[in-house]
Amino acid sequence: MFQKIKNSQAVLNYRRMWPFVKPYWFRALLATLITVPMGALDAVVALALKPYMDNVLINKSVQSPAYIPLLIILFTTLQSGLDYSSSYLNTWVGSKITQDLKKKLYKKLVSLESSFFDKISSGEVIYRFDNDANAACSGLLNNLKVFTSRLFSSLSLICVLLYTSWQLAIIAITVLFVSLYPLTKIRRKVKEIAKQTVQAGGLAVTVYSETYAGNKTIASYNLQKHQQKRFDDVLHQLFRLAIKQTQRTSWSSPMMHIIISVGVALVIWAGSALILHGSITSGSFVSFMTAMLLLYNPVKNIGKNYTAVQMSFLAIERVFSILDMPIKIKSKKDAIELKSLDHEITFKDVSFEYVEGVPVLENINLHLKKGKTIAFVGNSGGGKTTIVNLIPRFYDVTKGSIQIDGKDIRDFTLASLRDKIAVVFQDNFLFSGTIRENIMLGKEDASQEEVDFAVKAACLDEFVSSLEKGLDTYIGERGTLLSGGQRQRVAIARAFLKNAPIVILDEATSALDNKSEAIVQKAIDNLMKDRTVFVIAHRLSTVQNADRIVVLNEGRIVEEGKHEELLAIENGAYHALYMAQFKTKKSA
Repeated sequence: MFQKIKNSQAVLNYRRMWPFVKPYWFRALLATLITVPMGALDAVVALALKPYMDNVLINKSVQSPAYIPLLIILFTTLQSGLDYSSSYLNTWVGSKITQDLKKKLYKKLVSLESSFFDKISSGEVIYRFDNDANAACSGLLNNLKVFTSRLFSSLSLICVLLYTSWQLAIIAITVLFVSLYPLTKIRRKVKEIAKQTVQAGGLAVTVYSETYAGNKTIASYNLQKHQQKRFDDVLHQLFRLAIKQTQRTSWSSPMMHIIISVGVALVIWAGSALILHGSITSGSFVSFMTAMLLLYNPVKNIGKNYTAVQMSFLAIERVFSILDMPIKIKSKKDAIELKSLDHEITFKDVSFEYVEGVPVLENINLHLKKGKTIAFVGNSGGGKTTIVNLIPRFYDVTKGSIQIDGKDIRDFTLASLRDKIAVVFQDNFLFSGTIRENIMLGKEDASQEEVDFAVKAACLDEFVSSLEKGLDTYIGERGTLLSGGQRQRVAIARAFLKNAPIVILDEATSALDNKSEAIVQKAIDNLMKDRTVFVIAHRLSTVQNADRIVVLNEGRIVEEGKHEELLAIENGAYHALYMAQFKTKKSA
């Protein structure tokens, strides 16, 4: 029963490929139809040998059909042309389908919530969203060409066998079907190995990615041997899986070879008897043997192609398992557009869990009026970053609600909510490209005047003017050619250009030196003007002017108020944090 369910699901997945094939159905059909005569032409050589053997070699006839060699050359040339045309069309169609499938997968990838990326490695993303799409389309079509051409080749050759000698054909065809039996066992054997190979392959890509991103850490800590061992372990795992797959599947081709050799031996034995009794001519026997060998030869190697096709089918299943993945954070059907922030943002009894049963935030109640600034401080792991991540719905609250002007943020469209929020992270991500391209992500249709204003407000103008290419300077992948302070100011300029009424600053200066911090803090002060701001700060000196400071500890609010009010509580949590930083600063 379970196997039937799995098979029906597989059929459903293959049918679901039709929307991707539909735009190119004519070329796909043409590529398949071309394989019909391409395969059928294999029978020409076998048929041509019968009159040639009987008339020339046996009867020594001067009226031998001399055109037969020419026909063989002609048909072989035609077959080669059809083979090229089929390969070209298959590649064209396969590449187009793969391209469309990757677009669909990438659209899904950018729509998935942050919790998905918390649980998956970059290597597995590349493997599942890129490699599987290649295997699902191109690999399947290429092997489909092999199967269809061999199918019609087999049918035409079977006709030759029946035409030449029905007695010998019964033996040959029976052996053929017996030889195909091992293929029925392959799918079940490759499925689990394929799953493990995807995971191991993803891990290998992750190691490459981490080596690239963490090259300075590797060098400074002399981790070359450690990373080499880690990579060697991954390669050993991939080797072990490859061997295991070979053990489980490669036996099919040798087994088929043995079965087929039995068939050849039986036909030779029976054919010799039929020739002696005059039931068939020598030419018929040679024609039969040629057709049978042409039929059997590709069958001996079909196990490898069948395994490849099964891998493509499994890739299709993995692709659709991704496309079927529910998007947990999305707009409701009746969601409304958030036009503006007019009055206030409110947290009502907000609780949150990354893992069920392990609370990170508990019963958070906050009220922030428009244009005010609230700062979150506390020990690491207290829930500061989590609380601001809930505002743009990187995650959804487990209990309670966050409201804007009295409406739950889940009632607004996700796009309009995030359009009203600008986030500056501690380690802002910059994309490969130029400074201008990264800034204009805040507003893609911004004018030059708007860009210049954002650059100046972010205190980036002096740096940009010192560059030969100015805003069109290439900054490298992840902005590696810029300093930490410069990257932060590019991110702040991007936030300026977005001009969102709500700003989130997640420890935007904590990783900078004093000089860089002073410049970036000035840029941040400009960004905060006339906006509703949520600030996470490690250095308390940067939040002393906040309208309200909230102290978080183990997911709960333990204190809140202005700087002076909290500092006046001698045994309070804020006072302890402030004094600890003051002593550290004084001793330094």
